[in-house]
Amino acid sequence: MRPLLYQASLVVLLAGAAAADAAVAGAPKAVKASYTAYMNGMTIGSIAEQFEAEGGTYRIVSETRPMGLATFLQRQPLRFSSTGELTADGLRPAHFEGRRNAADPPQVSADFDWGQGQILMKYNGRAETVPIAAGAQDRLSIMYQFMFAPQPEKTRQFDFWMTNGRKLDQYRYRVTPDVELDTPLGRLKTLHLVKQREPGSGHAEVWLSTQHHYVPVKVVIMERDGMRFEQIIQSLELRD
Repeated sequence: MRPLLYQASLVVLLAGAAAADAAVAGAPKAVKASYTAYMNGMTIGSIAEQFEAEGGTYRIVSETRPMGLATFLQRQPLRFSSTGELTADGLRPAHFEGRRNAADPPQVSADFDWGQGQILMKYNGRAETVPIAAGAQDRLSIMYQFMFAPQPEKTRQFDFWMTNGRKLDQYRYRVTPDVELDTPLGRLKTLHLVKQREPGSGHAEVWLSTQHHYVPVKVVIMERDGMRFEQIIQSLELRD
């Protein structure tokens, strides 16, 4: 007969697995999306993203192909990836990184050590460890975390911690439901998220399609210097 401690641990493990299964039951197992990227209204590239969930884990890959002048000007990472676990609360990142392409070494990365309660960030040859925040996400996983949020259309505000591999910041977005948006996929009903700005910070807006498991269909970022970046959906495939 197994020790009671073993049995108790097994019960906790099975309960956690059941909760995680419930959390992902309504979410797609795979998402394949393409976007066009604009800078101040000028097309600068195309973005291909894939989300896959299997066996209690997830993987997201986002690759940008520069176009026009951006082909010569772009020096930042073009390939981002995020891997981690599926839990009762949705995505729990383990590793995030950005690199020029699949063959190059990472230019920026973040390793989430949930057991030790810290995130190790590496960028520009530097390494920095910061305390982890509950529910922390990376800049890629956060865009798919909404698929697992309970009744996001009834939420009026999202608060979360997010890292881009260089820093960990807290963000607050105001939510407006039932906002209709014209896209290449047609006219969609969306949740409109608007970043609540701190002095000196940039502006950001996100539109999530309520018809497609809250996948982002448009993103607008306004930098402090006035540069406006847009990411607009072009195609979308979901697999349950």
